[in-house]
Amino acid sequence: MSAEAPIIIIGTGLSGYSLAREIRKQNKDVRLLMITADDGFSYSKPMLSTGFTKGKAADELAQGAPETMSKQLDIEVRTHARVTGIDTEAHELSVGGERLGYSKLVLAWGADVIRLPMEGNGQEHVFSINDLMDYRAFRKALEGSRKVAIMGAGLIGCEFANDLRNGGYEVDVIAPSDAVMPGLLPPVAASAMQDGLTEAGVRFHLETVVNRIDRAGDGVALSLANGETLSADLVISAVGLRPRVELAENAGLDTNRGVRVNRALETSAPDVYALGDCAEVDGHVLLYVLPLMACARALAKTLLGERTEVRYGAMPVMVKTPACPVAVCPPPAAEQGEWQEERDGNSVRSLYLDTEGNTLGFAVTGDYAVEKQTLARAVPPLHL
Repeated sequence: MSAEAPIIIIGTGLSGYSLAREIRKQNKDVRLLMITADDGFSYSKPMLSTGFTKGKAADELAQGAPETMSKQLDIEVRTHARVTGIDTEAHELSVGGERLGYSKLVLAWGADVIRLPMEGNGQEHVFSINDLMDYRAFRKALEGSRKVAIMGAGLIGCEFANDLRNGGYEVDVIAPSDAVMPGLLPPVAASAMQDGLTEAGVRFHLETVVNRIDRAGDGVALSLANGETLSADLVISAVGLRPRVELAENAGLDTNRGVRVNRALETSAPDVYALGDCAEVDGHVLLYVLPLMACARALAKTLLGERTEVRYGAMPVMVKTPACPVAVCPPPAAEQGEWQEERDGNSVRSLYLDTEGNTLGFAVTGDYAVEKQTLARAVPPLHL
C-alpha cells in the first residue's frame, strides 16, 4: 500500500460529511476519499420528516451536491460506487473490480430499514424512507395523492404523521404498541403527544398490525389484525432501523447489534473505525444526532494522530412534532427511580428521579418543552 493512501470514509450521510468537516477544521491537507452507493448529496436525515412543515420540496432539503461538497471540503467523492469487500490486512477495499488502498478506513454507512414480510399484491405502494433518494421517490409518488398510511408509531412515524398533516394529507398510523413512541416516552408524555397529533387530524390504530396490503384502484387496501380495513394511496413503513453489519462481518470485524467499537471508535481491525448508525459504541447503539456529532469530533482527532475517546454529555432527543413539541432524555436503563409527572392539557413535565431526588431523565411536551436545556444540565452524562 502506498504511503499516499487516503483516509477513506464509506458513506456520505450526516456521519460521513460531519467527520470530513471535523477533519478539515484541523487539517487542510490530509487526503480524504468518500465513497457512497447513493448520489452523494449532503443532507440532514432528521430533516426528511419536515418537508411539508418547512414548505420545501425534496431537493430543497439537500445542503449540497457532491461536486459542491468536494470543492468545499477539498475531498474526492465517488458516487454510485458500492464497496463489495474489505481486506483489513492489505488495507484495501474492493469497489467493483477495483482495489483501493487506505491509510485509515471509516465505516459510516448507516443502517437499513427493517422491512416486514407482508402479504398482498400492493407492495409497490409501500415506501421506506431512509435517505434523500428514498424521500425523493416518495414525494414523486405522493403527487396527486391525499391519503397516507404509516406503519409504526415511533419517533419517525409520528414525525412523518405530523408533517404530512401539515401538508394537508389524511394520515392513519398503525402500530402494535398501546402508546406512541414506546420505550422512549413515559406514559403521560406519550398520551399528551398522541392527543396533540389526534387534534391535528392524525388517526391512530394502536394495538394492531397490518396483515396484508392489496391493490385497490390506484391505491391500496390495508387489512388490519383487528378486523379493520383502511384505504390509502401510499404506505410508509417506519418500523425501525437495523445497523448495517454484513460487509463488516464478511471482513472479520467484531459485530453485535452494530459494528463493535470502543470509545475511540476503533473496530477489532487496525486502522478501521466506525461511527453513526452502524456503530455500537461500548454496547450502545444511539441512532440520534447528538451522539453522532460527538463521535465525529472525537474521531477526527484520532484519525489525525491524537487518539481521543468520545465522551457524551446529556443528549436530549428533539421530536419534530409541532402539534405537540417533545424533548426526551431517557434515564439510564440500569438506574433505579420513578417518574414524577404533571400535566396541563398537552403540556407534560415528566422527571425520572432517583431515591435521593436527583433527576436522571426527563420528557417534556407542549409548553414545557422549552425547559429542555435547563433540564439537560441537571441530567448526568451518559457513561459508556
